Amino acid sequence: MTCKYFNTISNWLALVGAFTFLSIGFGCKQPEKPVEEVVDLREYQYGICTDSLDVTHYVMKPGDNPATIFARLGFTPAQADSISQCSSGVLDPTKLKAGMEFCTITTPDSMATIKYIVFPKSLTDFVVINLCEELPAAYPFTKEITYKRKFVSGTINSSLWNTMKEVGSDPLLAIKLSDVYAWQIDFFDVKEGDSFSAIYNEAYIDDTTALNISSIEAAVFTHQGKTYNAIPFMQDSIQEYYDEEGKSLRKAFLKAPLDFFRITSKYTNARFHPILKRYRAHHGIDYAAPTGTPVKSIGAGVVIAKGFQGGGGNFIKIRHNSAYSTTYMHLSKFARGIRIGSTVQQGEVIAYVGSTGLSTGPHLDFRVYKNGQPINPLHVEAPPSKPVKPELRDSFLLVKNALLQEIDSCNRLHTTSSNRTIALIQSNTNLK
Repeated sequence: MTCKYFNTISNWLALVGAFTFLSIGFGCKQPEKPVEEVVDLREYQYGICTDSLDVTHYVMKPGDNPATIFARLGFTPAQADSISQCSSGVLDPTKLKAGMEFCTITTPDSMATIKYIVFPKSLTDFVVINLCEELPAAYPFTKEITYKRKFVSGTINSSLWNTMKEVGSDPLLAIKLSDVYAWQIDFFDVKEGDSFSAIYNEAYIDDTTALNISSIEAAVFTHQGKTYNAIPFMQDSIQEYYDEEGKSLRKAFLKAPLDFFRITSKYTNARFHPILKRYRAHHGIDYAAPTGTPVKSIGAGVVIAKGFQGGGGNFIKIRHNSAYSTTYMHLSKFARGIRIGSTVQQGEVIAYVGSTGLSTGPHLDFRVYKNGQPINPLHVEAPPSKPVKPELRDSFLLVKNALLQEIDSCNRLHTTSSNRTIALIQSNTNLK
């Protein structure tokens, strides 16, 4: 009877335990509370929480250096020396110039004790000197850069540069576009009525101050009735721009050796020379530009001649391959490091516009030779780089279709003001 009693109790306890387990595991589970995201609303400058501190900005004066600045801030010579020594590894005093701003971060009381001193190295890079501890310490700080994705579209009335200003965009975007289309379009031969649309990323610091145009994400340019698409695509770890058929926009030669210029004399067999006062052949293109304008090599090659030659003044000659060579004349000076035998890259600055030799004003006389014979530089056709590989065609088509659809959508949204069509598509994209 006793055994039967204990068996009954054991069975009952087992049932209660099982029920309790099931209740806890299934029936009585409490819903989890959602985890609330904590948002830090405190204000930070240079990576320092400044909610309970004062930030004071100063402008460097002529002759200022760290020692004079520290003395003016009230530090003793011994303290100034200690601060200078701790920052010597990250702050170059020779880079501090009059007109640059620096700041102090102090306690908000009447003592205004300096906790930090911040010196600029560039628009984004700074040196922070921490004076909170017994011994000062210095470290670099870089402001976060954000990228805003933008769209611009316009119709040219005078020049691409002026049109960019008219539509409210950074005119430097004109140079970016000219780099993309350097092999297809002579941007000093654009006509009234030519048009463009582009998606680009603009870099910002503090999310408010524009830093630069960081990249062209896609572009469509209509020039003299022909449309040129520019689609960025990565191939062999290199990003290039391609047309809608997957052919590279990069060719063996740039369209012109200058960024901005005006053609004053074209290729001809009979040009009246303004100084010699007689007709003779002019187998080149004269580009008028201010003295000192950078001259670029239109292609990679080797410098085979450099110096002064009579009417041509200072000149450089570059051999690009077994067939092509180019000559640049009337130069004011040569770029540093350029000598006979130097290897130059496409787009590299080799010299600067001048008016040496027989010249009535600053300009570049630019000539192209094929197999030793002069040819018209404006008619040079060079083969493009490799097209998109067959195995990457599907990926390219996806990128191309998405970007062209995005441009088309943006154009439709802003048809009411085609010459003032900057639209913010996406902002605050952190690219680290």
